[in-house]
Amino acid sequence: MASSLVDRRVLITGGTGSFGQTMVARLLDAGAAQVRVLSRDEAKQEAMRVRLRDDRVRFYVGDVRDLDSVSKATRGVEYVFHAAALKQVPSCEFFPLEAVRTNVLGSSNVVDASERNDVAAVVFLSTDKAVYPINAMGMTKALMEKVAQAHVRNNPGARTRVCSVRYGNVMCSRGSVIPLFIEQIRNGVPLTVTEPTMTRFLMSLADSVELVEHAFHHGEPGDVFIRKADACTIGDLATALCNLFEVPAKFEVLGLRHGEKMSETLASHEELARSQDFGNFLRVPIDSRDLNYSLYFEEGDTVSDHRADYTSDNTTRLAVPEVMSLLLTLPEVRQHLASMPSLTAAGRA
Repeated sequence: MASSLVDRRVLITGGTGSFGQTMVARLLDAGAAQVRVLSRDEAKQEAMRVRLRDDRVRFYVGDVRDLDSVSKATRGVEYVFHAAALKQVPSCEFFPLEAVRTNVLGSSNVVDASERNDVAAVVFLSTDKAVYPINAMGMTKALMEKVAQAHVRNNPGARTRVCSVRYGNVMCSRGSVIPLFIEQIRNGVPLTVTEPTMTRFLMSLADSVELVEHAFHHGEPGDVFIRKADACTIGDLATALCNLFEVPAKFEVLGLRHGEKMSETLASHEELARSQDFGNFLRVPIDSRDLNYSLYFEEGDTVSDHRADYTSDNTTRLAVPEVMSLLLTLPEVRQHLASMPSLTAAGRA
């Protein structure tokens, strides 16, 4: 990405989140002339400002729900990475219209503002929960992808190239289960496991940034890029953390919660049938429908493809020792291990 971003101006919506902060650091290292952070949280912006102390980072207090604030933030920008979203499943279940306003209408504002301001490229960040969604968060993320693709279909000559990326759980991101498990280990209480046999994809923040960079370099309008990932059961993940911290594996099983699946899907079999394999990545191009609607009503596809969906159940399944090795690659886990010598010593006693 470095050669493409030297002396360029980039905006990250939701830039104070886990992905945003990692992406800001990567962009600065790549030589970007200016990195703008658009978010609602001025306290997190101030914390970033103090930590980074880099004049190339500009902070915009605003909300993707407000077209005017997005328009101001995109003015003079060449590239946009759209990470702003409501991501917590329970809060979106209780307040689905809020999820619509941020994840769907806010994403539409990002596209419209980028087009008006001649932004060269926009990359949307989506989730495995957008495939066969059963909760409001996944449904609104699926609609976000549709917003991006509808823009491409309806504006074939658009100056702004819009594509999306889709990935699974990002380990140690804010609100994810690993920080919760570590906190419970620190407090000496049983780990709250929803369903031990539930499977989830495992990705690092570095993996998610690499996916966005790949889409940035290779994406065509309307593409969805997917990062392949290994998976494990929630029970094995909890056991691996207990082993690392050398404490007994004690769980409190809560049961499957509303809006949760036993496994997640990164790509449907319909998408896989037209996908291209790039090794660590899958590219799903936009289909050929247009506004004449013939492919909806008068024509069909005679190609039959019987491959399975790409899910956290049929991808490579990591055993406990492999999960432990993967966790040790995460700086956050290593930091917690280094800061808890008394706990690990007690576990050895």
